[in-house]
Amino acid sequence: MQAMTTTDAHPLRELLPEGRVFDDVDVLEAHRRDRATFCPSGTPSVLVRARSTEDVATTLRWANENRVPVVPQGARSGLSGAANALDGCILLSLEKMDRILEIDVEEQIAVVQPGVINGVLAAAVAEHGLFYPPDPGSRDISTIGGNVATNAGGMCCVKYGVTGDFVRGLEVVLADGRVMRTGRRTAKGVAGYDLTHLIVGSEGTLGVVTEVTVALRPAAARPLTAVAFFPTVADAARTVAGYLGKGHRPSVLEFMDRPTVLAVQKIADLGFPDGMAGMLLVQSDRGEAAPAELAAFEEVARSFDAAEVIVADDPAEGELLMQARRLVGDAHEHLGLALLVDDVCVPRRHLVDLVEGLGRIADQHGVRVLCAGHAGDGNMHPVVAFDSDDEAETARAHQAFDAIMALGLELGGTITGEHGVGHLKRRWLGEELDEPALWTQRAIKNALDPNNILNPGRVLP
Repeated sequence: MQAMTTTDAHPLRELLPEGRVFDDVDVLEAHRRDRATFCPSGTPSVLVRARSTEDVATTLRWANENRVPVVPQGARSGLSGAANALDGCILLSLEKMDRILEIDVEEQIAVVQPGVINGVLAAAVAEHGLFYPPDPGSRDISTIGGNVATNAGGMCCVKYGVTGDFVRGLEVVLADGRVMRTGRRTAKGVAGYDLTHLIVGSEGTLGVVTEVTVALRPAAARPLTAVAFFPTVADAARTVAGYLGKGHRPSVLEFMDRPTVLAVQKIADLGFPDGMAGMLLVQSDRGEAAPAELAAFEEVARSFDAAEVIVADDPAEGELLMQARRLVGDAHEHLGLALLVDDVCVPRRHLVDLVEGLGRIADQHGVRVLCAGHAGDGNMHPVVAFDSDDEAETARAHQAFDAIMALGLELGGTITGEHGVGHLKRRWLGEELDEPALWTQRAIKNALDPNNILNPGRVLP
């Protein structure tokens, strides 16, 4: 592929409106990577800050004709290296395409540009008595376009599902600059292949999303919250399967192990008891039925030896409990260690095997492994924390990271529940998919992007 130095006058300056193309070294450096660690990032030739679909189409048309790689970017809050620069590439930022184009209260849909922040959309529709459920931990900084690219989830997934469950239609710019509409505004529609959900989760390798139509729900009741503390992580995991197995569907069911709780306690004293090994946090937004749902949770938790169960009567008190889970990312950063963030999802019946296996992997490789996650989905986020200045410990950390992914697959799970494959897990995708599935995915990529300009080297091994 063609590469250009940052000292060249980039041809896109002549094709795009003023204020779209940037080649300042400091600007390019600031946009070179997402939040994934230990994923390579190259030197881009230019940054394009698109403000319209036409900006994106013009950029891709030129890049395709000149065989220049394009790396689409949102808020760069991803954890898989999918937004990292490649040498000589065009960084295509969608952050400035941040308008909420429409909120249709009657049809319960919203139409947004990809740069809209998740939390901003949620707040905007709430003013109309509506609810946008997908809520990744990065909801205050991550964009809807990025959520679509990775099919992001969040804490409400256990009841409401992931981003893709709410995407009804897309506007997508293809590799050659043509603009494609997929999906529909209606609640139902099965005409032709499901191109919308082909694009969802494709991490910018099949097209660049420039508009998203999402489904909304009526606002839920303000949730009530309970928290339970367990003497072993296995007891907490058994409670998850036992509770959901009785037919309950809380709006949140989250897990934190002892090392994670201790890390959170260092930045916010939440008064949690000492000595526990695992914690479950559950919410119900079923209004008058919420107290009974939480009482059922307490009953199941105590049957699995919960040492203490706290049911918050006041929604405000519940929000304080939820703060513990929302602070996990900040707590990790305050550890002062390098981090490898994993994202495995297993059948709930195997949660016990997963959380116990994490302890064995940590001991075997001599590294710290902290774990929190969306227990109700079986989607856990183990974090390997280590001293990156210690070469031997760094090597063991990477071995532990791989062992965690291998364990997830062994338990019938997947290498990523919501963070995506990106660069970080390309090799492991080849382990998860069979040969015909890989062939099919490569054939789709070749058909939509024959010159391989869209985020090359990401997702497919």
